[in-house]
Amino acid sequence: MHDDRKLVEGRLERALRQFIRPAQYAARAPLTLSVWHAPGEPVPVAEASEAEFAPFAIGTEWGKPWSTSWFRLEGSVPPDWAGRHVEVVVDPGFTGEGPGFQAEGMLYDASGVPLKGIHPRNRHLTVAARAQGGEPVRLLLEAAANPAVLHDFEPTELGDVLTAGDRPIYRFSAADVAVLDEDVWHLLLDIEVLSELMHELPDDRPRRHQILRAFEDMLDALDLHDVSGTAPAARAELADVLAQPAAASAHRVSATGHAHIDSAWLWPLRETVRKASRTFANVTALARDYPELVFACSQAQQYAWVKENQPHVWERIKKAVADGNWAPVGSMWVESDANMPGGEALARQIVHGKRFFMEELGVETEEIWLPDSFGYTAAFPQLAELAGVRWFLTQKLSWNQTNKMPHHTFWWEGIDGTRVFTHFPPVDTYNSQFHAAELAHAEKNFADKGRATRSLVPFGWGDGGGGPTREMLEKARRLRSLEGSPRVEIEKPSAFFAAAETEYADRAPVWSGELYLELHRATYTTQAKTKQGNRRAEHALREAELWCTTAADRIASYQYPYDALDRLWKTVLLHQFHDILPGSSIAWVHREARDTYAAVLAELDEITATAVRAFGGVRTGVLNSSPYARGEVVEKEDGSLAHVVVPGLGTQDLTFAEQQERPAGAGVTARETAGEILIENEHVRLTVDTDGLLTSVFDKNAAREALAPGARGNLLQLHPDHPNKWDAWDIDKHYRRKHTDLTAAESVELLESGPLRATVRVVRAFGKSRIVQEIRLATGSRRVDVVTDVDWQESEKVLKAAFPLDVQAERSAAEIQFGHVHRSTHANTGWDAARFEICAHRWLRVAEEGYGVAVLNDSTYGHDVTRTPHAEGLGTTVRLTLLRAPHSPDPETDLGTHRFTYALLPGASTGDAVAEGLALNLPLRVAKTPSVEPLIAVDNPAITVESVKKAEDRSGDVVVRLYESRGSRANATLTASFPATTADVTDLLERPLRPAETSEQGLAVSLRPFQILTLRLRPA
Repeated sequence: MHDDRKLVEGRLERALRQFIRPAQYAARAPLTLSVWHAPGEPVPVAEASEAEFAPFAIGTEWGKPWSTSWFRLEGSVPPDWAGRHVEVVVDPGFTGEGPGFQAEGMLYDASGVPLKGIHPRNRHLTVAARAQGGEPVRLLLEAAANPAVLHDFEPTELGDVLTAGDRPIYRFSAADVAVLDEDVWHLLLDIEVLSELMHELPDDRPRRHQILRAFEDMLDALDLHDVSGTAPAARAELADVLAQPAAASAHRVSATGHAHIDSAWLWPLRETVRKASRTFANVTALARDYPELVFACSQAQQYAWVKENQPHVWERIKKAVADGNWAPVGSMWVESDANMPGGEALARQIVHGKRFFMEELGVETEEIWLPDSFGYTAAFPQLAELAGVRWFLTQKLSWNQTNKMPHHTFWWEGIDGTRVFTHFPPVDTYNSQFHAAELAHAEKNFADKGRATRSLVPFGWGDGGGGPTREMLEKARRLRSLEGSPRVEIEKPSAFFAAAETEYADRAPVWSGELYLELHRATYTTQAKTKQGNRRAEHALREAELWCTTAADRIASYQYPYDALDRLWKTVLLHQFHDILPGSSIAWVHREARDTYAAVLAELDEITATAVRAFGGVRTGVLNSSPYARGEVVEKEDGSLAHVVVPGLGTQDLTFAEQQERPAGAGVTARETAGEILIENEHVRLTVDTDGLLTSVFDKNAAREALAPGARGNLLQLHPDHPNKWDAWDIDKHYRRKHTDLTAAESVELLESGPLRATVRVVRAFGKSRIVQEIRLATGSRRVDVVTDVDWQESEKVLKAAFPLDVQAERSAAEIQFGHVHRSTHANTGWDAARFEICAHRWLRVAEEGYGVAVLNDSTYGHDVTRTPHAEGLGTTVRLTLLRAPHSPDPETDLGTHRFTYALLPGASTGDAVAEGLALNLPLRVAKTPSVEPLIAVDNPAITVESVKKAEDRSGDVVVRLYESRGSRANATLTASFPATTADVTDLLERPLRPAETSEQGLAVSLRPFQILTLRLRPA
């Protein structure tokens, strides 16, 4: 036979384009439009319904960026359409952008009940499956003029309503009632499924040619001038090839409906409230027509928004859950970033997420569902197990630049040894449309074939929402068992995981440690004030809970602020979403985040102050929110300095705290000599040169220099920063090829010379920017603080602070949630080399046998660590990534003033790094307070108290969460300063697991490396 495939395929393509697709709607009649342009932010439907509407013509421009217009659509079904499938079809001016990245809307009935969202791939609303003829049509369309922001990562002012302008950006194209020709529509779906499959099959496969010849016969049966009349005959020609079943060995796809909705990204939070409502309305409407639909939906926050703002949709969700069409998943408040949230915050993400799903929907979720976050902490497996979570899902590591993950279904092992059954969908998307190319890729890509037979495919429009469509459900029906394709079964994610575990758990491979994404490494740094706000808020919440719990225990009249703390926690958790905390959202989002964090911190400060006032102090005291006792220098109310000693988690009268005995010879001195400034205390001797750089950090306890020979510390380095794309997200390795050392100083001045603290002030100017740093050393401390004020006015630059250390470190240790993770300092393998930028929380430590140095910070997360040869051997350079200046999606990212502190800690053990990292982030608080005994004490410093709070069920029980922080086994006794009738070990949700072990002194605690323990104590 002659090879005429191209001719047949070309014939099919033209028939589709010119005749079949246009014939889906057999008749149309325009609706009459009127409009009310909302003058500001979105309003409820009830308010819009009362507004004065004006006539509006098709073809008219509408919608300045981020505005909302309400359209009335009015008309009737023509009488001669009786018995036909009639729909309203709306096009407010859709562009070539995908759903969720342009105009979108919600259709309401005349009484204001939400019916269905519309977007470019879902424009219809069914009026009647079998019309009577003459039915009135009266609808309201809430149309959002959301602009398309991300165009080749070019700077744009569209990312903030304050700068986006007033020019209309859409032109209303159509609003019709229309007859859907169901025979043509089904023919089109038959063709799409078979055509896509045909093009995925190899040329030499008989199945490909069978489909081609069936198409040829179908085209012969179809009259292109009477597509409607001949569509049934055309479908009949395809029936046999559609009926041929999949091979017994075909890959099995568990498909679940999905709509990834970024809680903020290229749109503000307020728009996500509406995106969720539109999508959820779509899904519940779709479930009525397709009872097999299962929609997996995460992010409790989005459910809460819909419950508050769209009660009709909320009731439909509850029914869909009960009917089995809707599967709450994810177990978290939002799909958060999975690198930077603190340990307690990540625990609360799970606690608040699971509690919402249980209390509101009666569902206990069993999986972590994070398809789009930018890497995953090795603390997750333990947190999952402690919350009753069995499974973990993501696909983001398919984005790796360098290395392909070797598994798709496996056990993921965390830093404590806990394992969670994990799946990476090999389809490599969470927005599948059931294209044959996607399914073929899933089958070919699946790394565990031969032992495992199935994978998960989330399908539906996503990122900006949208969800599954009826076309996707129709394709799934045809793909259930189709020769040449994987088998497709729509089911709940839990059904997939249970089946995958049954067939593969005993043989599944193990991946140990973090799931590092080899991309988007700049998200540890971008939008510094968002990150600083998160860090401050996490620690302020920790303080507030501690002192509120202490006050509630000590003062009978004090009322624990359950509601306020719950609300503030949820606000902070929301802003940990994986495009807010990473800094990858539009300017509007980060502008609001800065304001939100300021309000959160102000409210938490007042909550803490109120709790402290309840203690009834009349004299000045000092409060220590860290679990470790501290001897530090504080600034008193009159501005003078004092050295104080305060117990962990306790308060101390300032006079008594000052009177605590200090070691002989304590104090700090400073002097200027030969152009240098020498600063010295009991532990450290510093030398600052005329450039304001550290030329020596001598550890007197170890009798050794911390800095590498000939090197200078606290060296600020400025690099050009031009990633290939993903400006806010990426820092590409080529940035290292060029840099400028910022050595020139405008001034170097000794501000304080002891005896409690010495301070050197250094001023630098470069480009349009200015930096003022104060290098501080206090009596009794080994910590060298660098308090930094920056007026940052650079463009596409990255600023780093370097500490070349005389430490030959094979690996670095970086604090993560509830422990730390080790990473190689060399680049022996592609996996090592890809980690050229890494995330650390409050500290990063490098060490050789017997000696280590830590770098601490109070607000940044990005770091790099390299091996650095010097004249006498090999050292290690640790750098903090301080600021960036990308232009997309926020063209003014990080411009402005910043204040933050980082520190060098010579001679640091892991325990020192833990304690000093907490101290830097939990400054001692000076206030009117008496000495108050710590509510909780632990007698082994290897066990760190993470939180002290009242139980979520408001029973008055005290909950204490602690963990082993050094990577060793640890035994301790925990004592409470209040009598307790019971003490239980609980899960993360504070549900008792077993009684706590007791001893004569208190509760006996025995922890394995990095083990987390939650205790619940009932006060007598």
